[in-house]
Amino acid sequence: MLSERLLSKVVEGCTANYLKLEPCTEARMPAPVPGQPYMLYMHVPFCERLCPYCSFNRFPFREDRAKPYFENMRREMRMLKELGYDFDSVYIGGGTPTIMIDELCETIDQARDLFSIKEVSSETNPNHLIPEYLEKLKGRVQRLSVGVQSFDDDLLRQMDRYEKYGSGREILERIQEATPYFTSMNADMIFNFPAQTVDTLIRDIEMVVESGASQTTFYPLMASPSVQRSLAATVGAVDYNREREFYEIICDLLLGDLPDGRPGLFELGSAWTFNRRGTGAAGEDAMIDEYVVDYEEYPAIGSGGITYLGENLYVNTFSVREYNEAIEHDRMSMMGKTTFSLRDRMRYRFMMQLFGLRLDKRQFERDFGMSVEVGLPVEMAFMRLSGAFATDNADELTLTPKGRYLVVVMMRQFFIGVNNLRDQARSALTGEERELIFGDGCHKAGDSESPAYVKLERAVADAQEETAADAIADATDALAAAESFIESAQ
Repeated sequence: MLSERLLSKVVEGCTANYLKLEPCTEARMPAPVPGQPYMLYMHVPFCERLCPYCSFNRFPFREDRAKPYFENMRREMRMLKELGYDFDSVYIGGGTPTIMIDELCETIDQARDLFSIKEVSSETNPNHLIPEYLEKLKGRVQRLSVGVQSFDDDLLRQMDRYEKYGSGREILERIQEATPYFTSMNADMIFNFPAQTVDTLIRDIEMVVESGASQTTFYPLMASPSVQRSLAATVGAVDYNREREFYEIICDLLLGDLPDGRPGLFELGSAWTFNRRGTGAAGEDAMIDEYVVDYEEYPAIGSGGITYLGENLYVNTFSVREYNEAIEHDRMSMMGKTTFSLRDRMRYRFMMQLFGLRLDKRQFERDFGMSVEVGLPVEMAFMRLSGAFATDNADELTLTPKGRYLVVVMMRQFFIGVNNLRDQARSALTGEERELIFGDGCHKAGDSESPAYVKLERAVADAQEETAADAIADATDALAAAESFIESAQ
């Protein structure tokens, strides 16, 4: 049998996307394809304070910076309407989308006026789970996802979240109060944080159950090289060797049968999404946290938004100033793009549908003109020989527990690749905005001699250089390992 370490290496190398941004000068994103379902993603890049492990586009909140931004997101929605887009689903991420609750509500209301919106999902933070906000979101938002990460007070302090959002017990009580307001209330958790132990993980799972949340998402820590270095210097190195053990504990405790023989309290929504049975979050039509499962293509509005349409991935400028200027001059703000080959698109479909727990083989052949076995022979041979498939017939692929973990590794590596891309886009910031992200707060805006500014600028540059080297090394190692393994098994 292939060792677990080699299994992980092959999967990482076969699925990681080391994305390289090329300049994009297009004023508008492409028009929609008739009949293609789309979801709209909105990005709100403002937080009261910035979390050190987060790779998403985010800036310290200031009302005079955020209010015109929301106004321009509403203008950008009208641009999409003019291009012919319609949406039945909206996902609002951040940052902290609820940072200006009235502006958010006005933006949601306009989306419902412009498009055929049936459901709205939004992220938030625990301090916004208060009656005033919940009453305004009720009816506007069907699925609310709160960033918990952990209920352990020591871990919350290490993540710089304890002072911002309160103790784990306080966060749990807020989730209990908020859950009845929404069809689905999701608790976002992280596992494999450096200082996390088996005991703290088990306690986190117990508190998720106690919170009454109708859904929980347990993400593996997904740190780009620059974030890994930051974590190693503060709370400890990321250890991927224990990741599978942690994932299996989560699955066992949430999915396992109860002592009286009844099915577990939760069912799977995706490889890392768990829906509580008997709630609006469970069942065939359940909303899950990763919109990319149900919507392969999605336009994104807002600074730092990432759009995937056809064979192209577009990245909006990470500069709020440049974003506002572009929209106010009737242009969209795409600053870079990368184009996927046919094989890249097949691999993306393979990963995303398996992440959603079922790959439709007949749809794959219709869309790509070849079977998944012909299009992805190495990936299919590896997954089969690894015992990843529970069902493997002419119609579909489904996953064994081992296969689900391999897909978690694929998704972790994919999102690390996306975080590398975000590092590339963030490195283009200048002046005050660059100081807000890279500076230490002790120097005037644009002071390139700030020690923190110089240190983090170098970290981003190093991460970009390592991206290319890692891509070559991983691809070479993975191909050699996969070919050797397949040869020996024949």
